[in-house]
Amino acid sequence: MGHRENLITAARECLLNAGYARTTVRDLVAASGANQASINYHFGSKEQLLTQALFDLNREWGEMLFAVLADPADEKAGPERRWARIIESVQKHRELWFVNFESVSYLQHDETIRKINAEGQRQARVALAKAFGDMDPDAGPEDVHAIGAHYYSLLVGTALQWLTDPDNAPSAADVVRADWRTR
Repeated sequence: MGHRENLITAARECLLNAGYARTTVRDLVAASGANQASINYHFGSKEQLLTQALFDLNREWGEMLFAVLADPADEKAGPERRWARIIESVQKHRELWFVNFESVSYLQHDETIRKINAEGQRQARVALAKAFGDMDPDAGPEDVHAIGAHYYSLLVGTALQWLTDPDNAPSAADVVRADWRTR
């Protein structure tokens, strides 16, 4: 593996363990075995390296979420099973969820991170509209957006509660019961 790949691997590890704000050049150098000049040569700056690693982690988060939503066994089991799998995924991949939540604080000042998050949200809305609203991606874009945004809000709120206060976070049954009452 070359310096560039080692740096990406190190940046991913640092993001998952320390977060974006707390990762230093020294951490990246120690974790990768490369030097600071390699960071600047391959990425231009520590921030650009971390942004690339964040992009990779955001893609990984999306793939994980889409796999949970696309499980054919859950279609027959219904929305409660799908929410249970989402909650299990949040618990299993806490660090990945934390990194994605942390990245929100950088949206105001980093256009690249804003675009990464916006595209991830767009894809998640489409997948959620299909999974929970039985909306085909080719359905009316306004309907897909509205239904997807509703379920994305539930997803983010549920995940945040499981990350911050798992003892009082809603169960899958709670999410489905409350969602059903809004219809």
